[in-house]
Amino acid sequence: MPEGHTVHRIARQFDRDLVGHRLAVSSPQGRFAAGAALLDGRELLGSSAVGKQLFLTFEGGHVLRVHLGLYGAWDLHGVVSPLAEGSDAVASLGAPRVRRSVRIGEEERERDDDVDVPDAPFPPAPVGQVRVRLAAEATVADLRGPTACEVLDPAAAALAVARLGPDPASDDGAGGDEMVRRLTSRGTPVGQLLMDQAVVAGIGNIYRAELLYRARLDPHVPGRRVPAETARALWDDWSVLLADGIRTGVMLTREDLDDAGRAAALRDRSLRHWVYGRGGEPCRTCGTPVVVEEMAGRKLYWCPTCQR
Repeated sequence: MPEGHTVHRIARQFDRDLVGHRLAVSSPQGRFAAGAALLDGRELLGSSAVGKQLFLTFEGGHVLRVHLGLYGAWDLHGVVSPLAEGSDAVASLGAPRVRRSVRIGEEERERDDDVDVPDAPFPPAPVGQVRVRLAAEATVADLRGPTACEVLDPAAAALAVARLGPDPASDDGAGGDEMVRRLTSRGTPVGQLLMDQAVVAGIGNIYRAELLYRARLDPHVPGRRVPAETARALWDDWSVLLADGIRTGVMLTREDLDDAGRAAALRDRSLRHWVYGRGGEPCRTCGTPVVVEEMAGRKLYWCPTCQR
């Protein structure tokens, strides 16, 4: 499932390439035809993310809310601007007819089935089950497989945001205190609370395991038994990891790496994490086999020696 950093990157990508444009909105699959009709021909005014949810505000007040869920992804075609200075754009500004695309979901990658075809028509024909297509003059975004995709009025959109916990990337300054209050007031295990989007927004399975390990915190400890300073440290660490993920597009959670080690981990995902995905392998710190178990329907990885 895409975690918070990915959705913030999507919001920023749309802000660069689609906001300010009057969009042709369609539902090639047909399942979102009514919603697409409400948005078609309207200017996209804003793009923002809170946790794992994307909010696109259109002319007239309509808001498209998208939650990618486990399987959702956006495919971007045409002009896709670099998100960081010095990085490469996926398609050059002067060549929207070159059929290239990038998929942004659980990870970002150029799609293997796309090749440069200088005379290919733009936009490319939809392929597969495209729930929504947002088309500007030079950039097209195709949405597939979301858990949620709906058009809301401003009041309903505000209510959807209010239901979410704080998000460091959209924090107004009070997010840390609120996250501490929500986490330490409940008897649910902290490993489950960090995945509760009403407690803190954006944390998924990878960040959950890594945050708990970095805090040396047993995931089974009830939230109300977590000291306030430990809960605040979780928030502060999440803020750092989220910012790094938004900047790089990669969940790299090991703080022990030097520059060369970090560069290697950016190339090799097996080097990126302390415990996530390493069930049965030796803990990188103490050598104890990493435990993998199920918590709230998701796999949880942790070290029973380091996380006491």
